[in-house]
Amino acid sequence: MPTAWSRGRRAAASRSWTFPALARVALDFDADARRLRLSVDGAVLAEAGLDDAGRRELEEAVTAFVQASGDARRLDREGVLPLRLVGDGATSRFQDRARGYVSLHGAASVEDVDAAVAAPVDSRRFRSNIVVSGAGAWDELGWSGRIRIGDVAFDVQRPIGRCAAIMANPDTGERDARLLRVLTTEFDQAEPTLGILLLPADGGGVVRVGDQVIIER
Repeated sequence: MPTAWSRGRRAAASRSWTFPALARVALDFDADARRLRLSVDGAVLAEAGLDDAGRRELEEAVTAFVQASGDARRLDREGVLPLRLVGDGATSRFQDRARGYVSLHGAASVEDVDAAVAAPVDSRRFRSNIVVSGAGAWDELGWSGRIRIGDVAFDVQRPIGRCAAIMANPDTGERDARLLRVLTTEFDQAEPTLGILLLPADGGGVVRVGDQVIIER
């Protein structure tokens, strides 16, 4: 039976397809103090609160990091600057889709992709909220209807079409694997796809590492 086992600890930048170097930036957030620390390879870029002054400090640190990276030329495009920190540090839901989806993929699916390319590929590239073990590779793409993880029911919505963000190595920030092409050619997909989108049903709840995944047809 599939089991929920992981959620990524490294933050995924919402514009990492534009600035893959941002994959190197690790975020640590103190929810009580509402302070955010940005670091790269253990070196702190900035640490500040989420008041106006703190936001400016964090935004300037990220901008300076991108300017010193191989992605600097992308800052020159119209509408890119200024980079802004979004989110209030209190509201838990922030994502690039209007609805409050939860993303899920199977560990075996990522292992299949890893075996098809020379670059290291792990679950962090795909930034899913939930990673499950114990399911066969790509099994999750065939799930439909309702699934239950622990005491939470989810309605399956659709597979996740992937963008160029998955080509960036989460440790180096370099685009080292042409995974969009790999998904369509090596795995015979019409569109590059990995994982599924879910919507919590019946008010949602808490999902814990190790919870069983039950497919309710």
